[in-house]
Amino acid sequence: MSPGDTLAAMTAASDLDANTPDVRPAATPEPGPGSSSGPVSESGSADDSAPASFVVNIPGIADADLEPDPLDPSQIVSGEPVVTGKVLWESPDGRQIRGIWQITPGVVTDTEANELFVVVSGRATIEVEGGPVLEVGPGDACVLREGDRTQWTVHETLRKAYHISL
Repeated sequence: MSPGDTLAAMTAASDLDANTPDVRPAATPEPGPGSSSGPVSESGSADDSAPASFVVNIPGIADADLEPDPLDPSQIVSGEPVVTGKVLWESPDGRQIRGIWQITPGVVTDTEANELFVVVSGRATIEVEGGPVLEVGPGDACVLREGDRTQWTVHETLRKAYHISL
């Protein structure tokens, strides 16, 4: 998710489970040669505080499934970009967030959080103030630093899967 200021506007984490059509539980590997097992609690899971493993098909999530995440008008440099997204998971303390974020063409500014994202579709140029110019498109992984001031020029509607650490 980015621009970072819009993160606060995202809704609380969705209740994704095996009954959600776009989400499938991760397969449990069969023990075998070369398999390793980490510490397991009495309940049988490796870490009861961690979210359940799941798979989500991000291109398959329809635009209608994304929630509006209006930009602050002061962030819009040009065009009429529209931001939508969906939080897939949030840590109990709210400091780790994973989700999907989408923006339509236009130019916006932002101040970033610590974020790792992978572009699923679309293209954008991200100019980091005092730093590099990043060209991102499908399959690109990008890391943004907390506090980076950026300008996003979105050439084609951009959808990304992200993890933010606050």
